[in-house]
Amino acid sequence: MRFKIFAVLVLSSTTLWAETELEHVLVSVPLHKKTAETALPVTVISGDDLRRAAAATIGDTLAMTPGVANASFGPAVGQPVIRGQQGPRVSILQNGTASADASSLSADHAVSVEPVLADSLEILRGPATLLYGGGAIGGVINVLDNRIPTSPQEGISGALELRHESVSDMDTVVAKIEGGTGQFAWHVDGMYRDYSDVEVPGFAGLDPDEDDSRGSIENTSGRADSFTLGGSYHFDAGFIGLSVNRLRNAYGIPAGSHTHAEHGHEDEHEDEHGDEHEDEHGDEHGDEHEDGHEDEHEEEHEDGHGEEGIRLEVKQTRWDGILHWHEPLAGVEVLRVFATATQYEHQEIEGEGEVGTEFDNETLVTRFEAVHKPLAGLHGVIGFQTKSGDFSALGEEAFIPVTSNSELGIFVLEDFHYEDFTVELGLRYDRVERDPTSIAARTRRYSALSGSASVLWQVSDPWQIGLSLSSAGRAPTTEELFSNHGLSSSELWVPHAATRAIELGNNALDTEVSNNIDLALRWSVDANWVDLTVYQNEFSDYIHLVSTGEEVDELPVRQYEQEDARFRGIELDSEFSMGNFAGGEVSLGVFGDVIRGDLNRGGDVPRLPPDRLGARLGWHNDNLRFSAQVLSAARQDKPGLNDAPTSGFTRVDVDAEYRHVLGMGEVVWFASLKNILDEEIRASTSFLRDVAPEAGRSINAGVRLLF
Repeated sequence: MRFKIFAVLVLSSTTLWAETELEHVLVSVPLHKKTAETALPVTVISGDDLRRAAAATIGDTLAMTPGVANASFGPAVGQPVIRGQQGPRVSILQNGTASADASSLSADHAVSVEPVLADSLEILRGPATLLYGGGAIGGVINVLDNRIPTSPQEGISGALELRHESVSDMDTVVAKIEGGTGQFAWHVDGMYRDYSDVEVPGFAGLDPDEDDSRGSIENTSGRADSFTLGGSYHFDAGFIGLSVNRLRNAYGIPAGSHTHAEHGHEDEHEDEHGDEHEDEHGDEHGDEHEDGHEDEHEEEHEDGHGEEGIRLEVKQTRWDGILHWHEPLAGVEVLRVFATATQYEHQEIEGEGEVGTEFDNETLVTRFEAVHKPLAGLHGVIGFQTKSGDFSALGEEAFIPVTSNSELGIFVLEDFHYEDFTVELGLRYDRVERDPTSIAARTRRYSALSGSASVLWQVSDPWQIGLSLSSAGRAPTTEELFSNHGLSSSELWVPHAATRAIELGNNALDTEVSNNIDLALRWSVDANWVDLTVYQNEFSDYIHLVSTGEEVDELPVRQYEQEDARFRGIELDSEFSMGNFAGGEVSLGVFGDVIRGDLNRGGDVPRLPPDRLGARLGWHNDNLRFSAQVLSAARQDKPGLNDAPTSGFTRVDVDAEYRHVLGMGEVVWFASLKNILDEEIRASTSFLRDVAPEAGRSINAGVRLLF
């Protein structure tokens, strides 16, 4: 019934609202088009809108965006869900190259990008495999922060922000300074965040008789810091630049999320990896645990979290290099070269301070794009992308063997214009190799051919219609192929603590193929706009976890299998100017989304977002801004096999902002009240919805200095 009501509202709203052309140039699209110049389903959040939405995680930052949801794993982990796809099907980029953390391998691993440091976020909904490979079969989120300045700068500019969030006693400090003289430009930014256990309405768990954590979720405190230094040299034909970022993130996983069972695998893993683990990491673990984040949280471990208090200690160093060269060769408009080297590691610290498991991921990503000048009416880009690295997980929860990964993608994207039509055509070939060290699992190689075709019709000045067709392939991940692979006895199986289950990889998995169609309607009249999209996504050999019905030590056993699946949905975003009131402009917006996912052999795809419908009302003048937002989410009664439904909820938020000039800069004071009704919200997208609801009522306040 709600689906029908939503469809009627969507269709009727197209006669009222329309989209304003945004001037943002899409960095994620190699031809760097504006959003109004492509049929791709794209959303851009930047400037003041991004600063108001920015949260501690990328998923929480985008949770109110149509077509995007948050898969929380406690307050420190918020992985984005795009049209029902998450994990390895969503690519998180930092300035155009992969974030290269371990978030795609497990639901309890945080994404290693900081929204509070971003200048803009670009969200490409639907398959963007043509641009960024199989990991983008569900969508792309590109976080842009200008750490390598893309234009010359004179003088110094910057920002300093302090904010506090009451629901977790979170304090965040953000600073950014940029400057330059002549041909040189530089960038420095830093962030520090500290927070306690998050407060929730009622009990964290569903059963008060078994859960005494009333009013808060235990072991969800954390601390993070980040520092970035970058610079660029600009010459007549372009620029070249380099940056380095160091990120540390220490956070707790809600009690009850990690489940340890007694298995006979410990001796075998010790024999196989013990010496290597001790030689390479033993001393380092001891030193690091005595310093830094571990000491700062030691008292929390002893006082409140006990044996179930698992904490993750993340460290990442990332180096980026960029070259932009205009007209390097005859016929080439611009050559862009990207290179990113990342060293990522995290340790899972047990309640007694021991390192349970250590994950390491070293990657090197390169990307080349050559935009050619118009030729016979065609304007486009030819490029290739490589990614190589080694992934390892050592310790008592190491259910994946050490694996070397290599990927190569070659792509071409062309467009041409005919009267009121813009046509985009693209093709990409990917070659992927997964090479495990385990003798029980064989090396797998995959090839995938992806293609897309889209047409954008400028029907009239206010109206646009876009149609996009794509076929995209994704190779299975290391986890899907090799989890517990080759261990013949159930006594040797290692639990996946994040999902509280034993997961069995499938070395016979084939390439997953997605065939997608998007139909978009856009209408813009002055400050009024609407963006409506209807889509359907047919998967062949969709990879998912299936319950075998077996249990080991009271943990369910799940097997990775493939079968066809279908996703379909509607997305709406709009805003309408209501005129002047009390000396300011009033605006009204309606937004929402609906998604359905069905497996070919029957049943619903698990962990899909519920139907959502919302409205926002705003008022602003030159100095003041007020807004209120209401989001109604339906009961998710299609939770998937062996999952329980989640209740619906209504969330109400209000916020205010006041800005004034101070000397050579500007000061912005801001405050908001989140989840005013103190609703108990259990996200259907989360593995932890039964033990970790979303945050309760919260007052957020802060000040931002711009100069």
